[in-house]
Amino acid sequence: MRTVYLGTSEFAVDVLDALAATPHRPVLVVTRPDRPRGRGRRVQPPPVAERAALLGIETLQPDDVNAEEARAAIAKSDPEAVLICAYGALLKEPLLSEHEMLNVHPSLLPRWRGAAPIERAIEAGDEETGVSIMRPTAEFDAGPVCLQRREAIRPDDDYGSLAPRLAALGGELLIETLDTQPPFREQPDQGVTYAEKIEPRDRLLDPSLRAGELERRVRALHPHVGAYIELDGGERLGVRRARLAAGVDGVAPGELKAEDSRLLYGAAQGALELLELHPAGRRPMDAGDWLRGRKRVP
Repeated sequence: MRTVYLGTSEFAVDVLDALAATPHRPVLVVTRPDRPRGRGRRVQPPPVAERAALLGIETLQPDDVNAEEARAAIAKSDPEAVLICAYGALLKEPLLSEHEMLNVHPSLLPRWRGAAPIERAIEAGDEETGVSIMRPTAEFDAGPVCLQRREAIRPDDDYGSLAPRLAALGGELLIETLDTQPPFREQPDQGVTYAEKIEPRDRLLDPSLRAGELERRVRALHPHVGAYIELDGGERLGVRRARLAAGVDGVAPGELKAEDSRLLYGAAQGALELLELHPAGRRPMDAGDWLRGRKRVP
């Protein structure tokens, strides 16, 4: 089948790789414009643009995919299907109605519609998630679904371990959809939840929450976004790995305390043991190394 692929992120790269190895290999890849990335904030192409170049697939990077010029370029490719995965911008009419479209969404819709379904599933303590292949509509992630498959969320899963499994599953389901063209069904009205975009406030390990909630937040945001705590004076200390501190008493919410060579962080209920930290302007390090470099723990 002749296809055009819309995607941007690392997640979308894995799906593109799977698709490119089949007869449904895209004739055109549409992705977002180059933007500053990384610690140096150098302007770089998005991951999908880099992979499309390696695969030798023509690439388009419009400022607005809904603009007439971008729509004309997609139409010129004469696709039988436009495939979407983690593109990162809302598709609108008339583009939505101009082509047969399939979207890869990493959740069991209608649960976790929205921008951050993997992070929100981990953070909520869900025991499973999955991938849905759906038809996009004007309402965000509310279109009919033709295929779904489940994936367990392991107790130690973080974004970095769960996302690749879901991307591999997404590639399999997208190819199966193109091969078999299963029927679509409308999403149920019950069970709808929204995975809001990760905002700066969502990264803070708020001590008013329970330790279990904070531990899941650390895993949900590792390694791509990162959680943090605030030290005295407003300095941010990134937290890359943490676990529940069993049998710990006397650590007040928000208190950072060294105890028996462990670094503890108090929550409203319980405490976290911080295992790996990322101080501002420095490389990530074990909490023990950070402690040894401090004259005192604030």
